[in-house]
Amino acid sequence: MAERAANHLFDLVRAHLPAEPAARTFIEAVTPSGEARFTYADLLARSAAYANALVALGVRPGDRVAVQVEKSPEVLFLYLGTVRAGAVFLPLNTAYTAPEVAYFLGDAEPALFVCDPARAAQLAPVADRAGVALLHTLDGAGRGSLADAADAAGDAFADRPRGPEDLAAILYTSGTTGRSKGAMLSHANLASNAQTLAQYWHFTDRDVLIHALPVFHTHGLFVATNVVLVTGGTMLFLPRLDPKTILALMPRATAMMGVPTFYTRLLKEPGLTRAATAHMRLFVSGSAPLLAETHREWSQATGHAILERYGMTETNMNTSNPYEGARRPGTVGFPLPGVALRVVHPETGAPLGAEEVGMIEVKGPNVFQGYWRMPDKTAAEFKVDGFFITGDLGKIDRDGYVHIVGRGRDLIITGGYNVYPKEIEDEIDALPGIVESAVIGLPHPDFGEGVTAVVVPGEGAPDEAGVLAALEGCLAKYKCPKRILFCDALPRNAMGKVQKNVLRESHSGLYAGSSKT
Repeated sequence: MAERAANHLFDLVRAHLPAEPAARTFIEAVTPSGEARFTYADLLARSAAYANALVALGVRPGDRVAVQVEKSPEVLFLYLGTVRAGAVFLPLNTAYTAPEVAYFLGDAEPALFVCDPARAAQLAPVADRAGVALLHTLDGAGRGSLADAADAAGDAFADRPRGPEDLAAILYTSGTTGRSKGAMLSHANLASNAQTLAQYWHFTDRDVLIHALPVFHTHGLFVATNVVLVTGGTMLFLPRLDPKTILALMPRATAMMGVPTFYTRLLKEPGLTRAATAHMRLFVSGSAPLLAETHREWSQATGHAILERYGMTETNMNTSNPYEGARRPGTVGFPLPGVALRVVHPETGAPLGAEEVGMIEVKGPNVFQGYWRMPDKTAAEFKVDGFFITGDLGKIDRDGYVHIVGRGRDLIITGGYNVYPKEIEDEIDALPGIVESAVIGLPHPDFGEGVTAVVVPGEGAPDEAGVLAALEGCLAKYKCPKRILFCDALPRNAMGKVQKNVLRESHSGLYAGSSKT
């Protein structure tokens, strides 16, 4: 047992293995070409094979393994094999271009870069210029040169010793302002959060989770996958969001984790009924704000209240609406057990009371170890008492529910007044015919920033004058947008978050030369 206990995170996986690993399904991969089943015995053997392959390639404990590949069960076995080998798993968004990949490889200096075979010719010189000695491939079907190396390796492996504070992964932030930063996540960060979420959300070995999230992000890789791993459950593994397939799988599943887009797309499916979702016990949403209207529509259609939670790349999950109790639309619930959360004045750091909007700070075993090779940035983001400054603006209401009102950089200061975008977005989104909105601040010669709303209209939506007229009686004058712009869809990143930086850049000259607009 001592050997098994040496590797902190994988020991937790071992501790929750089914009594008969070969008899229990870990992953059922659901693809257009059919289904493939992998048991917990396969998990042990295949992760060992990848660990052996990595060691044979010269990957040592503490080395980074950078991975930019399409989703497949083999990616999870590679992730676990990396952990078992004592190395650091570094997943990269599949949408990153060659210049972006060049930055990540140059910054992280991985010992090995794994990419899709279709991009190997393009990315090989990128890896070479970054000084990466090894490049191997893995495709969406789980084949490639690294899979071949694992096939040739043994399926037994003595896990490399790794303690709670040793790094298990580095995840790069989305980098909406400046260069992306590598968030260093330890074995204890991932293990503690997985255990907490499993208990809080009542996961057991009887659960079957619909997994249609990407696995280069904390939501799909760590929240969804690790929660199943520490409970011995099963995943129905889809390569991507497919509403019709998800709906067809619900009678076999008990839970689903998704982003708001999952729910808006599923609400358009005619087969979404209470009967269709009767076997499900839990729907979780995160990674981007869930509209209160979507929450209500889902409840009306299915009888289930979506459970919304709040997390970050740097912290894993911080808060959650309760499993038992009111899941309030527009909120992200309460701090998770073991997590301390406070709201402070953005400038003075003074604690704020109920209903007061300020900067959210968190502390707990889930919070990362710092930014990779950025000691000054790390020091600037942590308070002397250990609280991490999230950069998110929010409040705690009188009942203790946490509300997120936006990113600190999204705060609009117009004419000396602070304006929080979400307050305005909520009013606009409630108007008949409005699909959704995003409120941003744009450079303004008189006010510093001009409050501006970018709106996606639906059938019967009011025009610009109609929206402005509707807001006049709801908001203080300084909060009312100076312009309402319309678009077919808001720009979003891979996890469904609205990219307000893109909106700010594309409309930056809107008020140039205006006066008292």
